[in-house]
Amino acid sequence: MFVYADNAATTSVSKTALNAMMPYLTEQYGNPSSLYAFGQKAKEGLEAARKTVAECINAEPREIYFTSGGSEADNQAIVSAAKAGARKGKRHLISTAFEHHAVLHTLKKLEKEGFEVTLLDVHEDGVVRLEDLEAAIREDTALVTIMFANNEIGTIQPVKEIGALCREKGIPFHTDAVQAAGHLPIDVKDMNIDMLSMSGHKFHAPKGVGVLYAKRNMPLFNIIEGGAQERGKRAGTENMAGIVALAAALKESCDNMEANNARIIPMRDKLFAELGKIPHSKINGSLEHHVPGTVNMCFEGIEGESLLLMLDMKGICASSGSACTSGSLDPSHVLLSIGLPHEVAHGSLRLSIGEYNTMEEIDHIIATVPQVVEYLRNMSPVWDELEKGLRPHLI
Repeated sequence: MFVYADNAATTSVSKTALNAMMPYLTEQYGNPSSLYAFGQKAKEGLEAARKTVAECINAEPREIYFTSGGSEADNQAIVSAAKAGARKGKRHLISTAFEHHAVLHTLKKLEKEGFEVTLLDVHEDGVVRLEDLEAAIREDTALVTIMFANNEIGTIQPVKEIGALCREKGIPFHTDAVQAAGHLPIDVKDMNIDMLSMSGHKFHAPKGVGVLYAKRNMPLFNIIEGGAQERGKRAGTENMAGIVALAAALKESCDNMEANNARIIPMRDKLFAELGKIPHSKINGSLEHHVPGTVNMCFEGIEGESLLLMLDMKGICASSGSACTSGSLDPSHVLLSIGLPHEVAHGSLRLSIGEYNTMEEIDHIIATVPQVVEYLRNMSPVWDELEKGLRPHLI
């Protein structure tokens, strides 16, 4: 049996999205910046897509900017707020220790340019505390950027409360909503969000297209120079096929969110319940504040990469928080940020399921993972030392 359980990494393109984009690849291929009728027909499709996306998050169409994906949107939002703040003498930025690298690397770059960055603790449950944020805010704080939902452990942050605090303090608030868009309700007005990033391929649109929402009057600085597309804020001929597919996929996901989550959550909970029975295993992140489809666990005494490779041999696509880089195994910064020791973080597994998965597939995962974990532990000298009491169990 083949099981795709890595939907947090990317999703298949839905039939709805594919049908929406095909005319813009074959028949309606005009450039929306052209003045002739054929180009203006494409522009109508562009603005219709902008309106659809805006309606899905309760924004205004002119507040929607199409990008190449979530990473570009994160970069533009953070750099824009930093530059706007610097003009007022504000050079302090606040984020969290477990953001996506699109955020963390942008902040690191800004640090080299003289900005000061505070990364908030996310605690063992993977949730930011409002009191920690309030204590970190200073007179010269130019931006708070905190993700909506974590991409590895699936914890949801108190976005509305964070936004309200930022609004009270007069500080722009940006949220990376790549893992939330299409899966959780988003209302940028009710949630006091000034800027928001999303990426189409996380909700069944193609790769290479995303959205930056920027509240009206939020200053945006270009990170791509060229033409005057996207009201002069994002140069480059619009990816029309991707944009209309994103709008169609987002609307479909939002319209069916309640029904989809009613299917996904029981599958997720069954994974937590059954895989949690494996000895010396740990569920990562709060289960109370959690996205519908993400399961993140650690199994002591094994390496995540070996687990992934063996699951792949058995037809299961999953991911690990660890990354093999330059011959050294580095544990996930997310898992370290919630206090897991390196030895435990190395043995991580992320399963992320969607509405196309079935309970039969979940049962296959539940039958397979314990077998693979046991096999790897039997081969592991570390596990042998743990079982013999030569070193203490950490889980």
